[in-house]
Order: sequence, then structure tokens, then C-alpha cells
Amino acid sequence: MSTPPNSSARVWDFPVRLFHWALVICIAGSWISAEVGFNGMTWHTRFGYAALTLILFRLGWGFFGGRHARFGDFLRGPATVLRYFPTLFRRHRSPYLGHNPLGGLSVLVMLVLVLVQAVTGLFADDDIFFEGPLNGWVSNKTADLLTSIHHLNFNLLIAIIAIHIVAVLWYWVWKRQNLVWPMVTGYKRESAEPPAPPVPWWRAPVWFVVCVGAVAALVTAPEWIG
Repeated sequence: MSTPPNSSARVWDFPVRLFHWALVICIAGSWISAEVGFNGMTWHTRFGYAALTLILFRLGWGFFGGRHARFGDFLRGPATVLRYFPTLFRRHRSPYLGHNPLGGLSVLVMLVLVLVQAVTGLFADDDIFFEGPLNGWVSNKTADLLTSIHHLNFNLLIAIIAIHIVAVLWYWVWKRQNLVWPMVTGYKRESAEPPAPPVPWWRAPVWFVVCVGAVAALVTAPEWIG
């Protein structure tokens, strides 16, 4: 595939972009449906299942997806992250085509928080509107603990989302670097790096079907195990 004009380079493959915006919808939908209360808990559950599916997909895609989707491309050690931090206040553009060291760390934190949120939700019980499908597998004490973690973790998730939005605005206003548009088109401008080679097209749908099947089997396990 040829590189678009203006020295652009392909950075985010389609599965990563679709995952990103689908996760935005799931988190927003989970939040809104939880605020609605009783009438929204069915949708809250659905959004939770969808978020868990997406996270499982992204974890796998981090190993066999496109170049910049792989964890090995953007996860750096603590020393590298600390060295990168002062560059946030300089106007020059980031030398990283994919996630920079801080961005890579935030991606990892986000994935972990959403995973914790989705998994604890499977066991949660608010004693009013909702009981997770796996609630019967744990004691009441454990369910209460996981429910508390579910609520606390959501606050942490909102905090990291807020930091993420502030960082995107900072790069846009201060560094004159639009981080949103590449997540729409897949391309970053002003890069001399050649496009990342595409991965076989069938990997994403096959892996997604596996993730859907895994989540479906998990949430229906109490029914067929008995």
C-alpha cells in the first residue's frame, strides 16, 4: 500500500481504531446506564460484556496485531518513561510514530482498569438492581469486596480517562500535534517512517470471534454447569 501524500505514514491499523472507539462507546454507555438505575442495568450488563470482549481482543492484538499495536512497540521501562516526561513541556513533536513512553504506560493502565472493572462486575451485587452472572460462585463477603472494588475502580478509570483527554488537548494546543485524527484515519503526517506492513486480514475477525465465544461461555457458565 502506498504512503499518502504529505509524508504521512500508517500507524494505527483498523482493528486498533475500531477497538478504541468501540471502547469509548462501551465506557460511556456503562456510565450512563448505571446512572439510570434499574431501567438501565440490562444495558449496563451488555456494555460490560462488550468491554470485556474488547479488552481480551486488544490483549491478544498486542502480541500479533500491527507493528504499532504490539506491546513490544510501545511499552518502555520506568527509566525511559521518566526521561520522556520533561519533553512534554517542549514544543517539538514526539519522535515516536506510535505511542510515546507515557502514552504506552497510560494504555496499559487503561486496559488493566477496564479489565478489572469488567471482571469484578461479573461477581458484583448491589442488593438492589443488579447481580453479576458469576455472583453465585463466591461468598457474600467476597461479592461485597468485589462490588466495592468495582465502584472504586470506576473512579480510577474516570481519573485516567480525564488525564488522557487532558494529554490529548495538551498535545494539540501546545505541541500542535493532533492525536485524534490518526486514530480516525490510521495515518500520522510529517513522518519519514515507511508504512507499517499490514497483518493478514483474517487475524482480527478470527480472534474477535474467539473472544466473543470466551466471554459468552464465561457469563453463561452457571447455566450450563448447573
